[in-house]
This record gives sequence, C-alpha cells and structure tokens, in this order.
Amino acid sequence: MKQLNLSGKTALVTGGNLGIGRAIVLSLAQCGADVAFTYYSHKSEGEETAREVLALGRKAPLFHLDATDGAQVKKVANQAASALGGQIDILINNAGHLVGRSTIAEMSDEHWFKTINVNLTSTFYVTRAVLPFMSGGWGRIVNMSSLAAHNGGGPGAVAYAASKAAVITFTRGFSKEVAGQGITVNAVAPGLILETPFHETFNTDEGIRGAINATPLNRGGTPEDVANTVLYFASDLGSFITGETAEINGGLHFA
Repeated sequence: MKQLNLSGKTALVTGGNLGIGRAIVLSLAQCGADVAFTYYSHKSEGEETAREVLALGRKAPLFHLDATDGAQVKKVANQAASALGGQIDILINNAGHLVGRSTIAEMSDEHWFKTINVNLTSTFYVTRAVLPFMSGGWGRIVNMSSLAAHNGGGPGAVAYAASKAAVITFTRGFSKEVAGQGITVNAVAPGLILETPFHETFNTDEGIRGAINATPLNRGGTPEDVANTVLYFASDLGSFITGETAEINGGLHFA
C-alpha cells in the first residue's frame, strides 16, 4: 500500500469532471495527490468533483479547457502548474470524444479533423505543454486509448478508432524519448464502460446488452475499473512499465 501513496505528488487530468475522468481525479486525490483538472462543458459537475477533492484535504484547481487549442493548452498548463506549486508529476490525458458516427463515404473534412484533434492532437498539445513542469527524475503520463483502436470500433467510428490507435503509437514512441528522465508513458484502452456520457450518448440499450453478453466477465466496466488501472501506472507499482497499453474490457478482446 505504501507504493500507492501519492502524498506530495501533483497531477493534471484533462476532462476530469465526468465519467472516467472524474473517477481518476477522485482516485488520485484519495491516494494523497493534489489534482488539477479540466472541463470543456458541464462546469457544475466539475465544481462538484472539486468539492469532493477538497473534502479529502487535497488541492483541486479547476480550469476550462479546449484541449484542441494549442495556445489555450499552454496557458492552462502554466496556470495548473502554478496552482500546484510549480510541478506536475502526473499527467492523465483523458480528454477525448467520439464526436459522432459517420461512414467514410459520407464523412466531412470537418468531422475527420475534429475527431483526430480531440483525441490525438489534444494528447500531443497537453503532453508538450506539461513536460517542462515534469522534472526531478520522476514522472507519470497515462494516455486514453480505446478498445476501438484494436477492433475498429462500432458503425461509423473509423475516425475515432484511427485516432485512438494513433494514441497507442504516440505512447510507444514518446515513452522512449523521456525514459532517461525517469518518466513513464503508458496508455489504457477501455472497452464498454458504463455510467459514462460516452456510452449513454452513442450506444443503444441493445448494443450495450450485446457487448455485455459477449464479455467473458459478463458485465460492463465502471469508471473505477479504469481509474484503478490508471493508479497502477501513475504510482510506483508500475515503475518498470513504459510504452504499454492496458486492456480494460473484461476479456472481450485480447490485444
């Protein structure tokens, strides 16, 4: 349990106000970290999450962020680092979105680039902006991929699947760049995670039941299932693992 003690560590979580991001924020705080986090919409949920972190005795600076805007990312990273005492030890690139479903034949340029930017470019922007504040020979970066990166996603999700597959490759390549600085870079690839805006918005009840029936563990995942894996990578428990992707799908798919 000592290895899950994040007291004295600071973290930044993008998209930390809802669903998986919220679970990650609370888990990091419960382990002793001060956690800055961002939201794009649903500000009130972000404020509620911040109150829960503050009740744990941890700092919880909250920032609005469009993670596809490089200038805004740099500004918020600077503000978050300042609020956390000048250091960001842990970065969780959670911000992302399906955007919508479209076949390639019908897909607009706008849809393609919006999907790529919100999932892949945002990961690049935030990582680049945070890196100067991740010093001292210890750092943890966890990126959010998806089961779709392996199986191509559901109908109309080619752009999303491609962007999430690119996140895995980004993770592998970047892990080599910063290994000498004591920074590990890993990813998580959730499958069906219930109680999240993503699946409430883009999945049907029939689709969810079908996925659960096809899952060997015979249930959908929870945001806490993902947060627990993130904690492993973000702590000393995963200190000798870098460039890897954890599959969180109940046995539905093996990478």
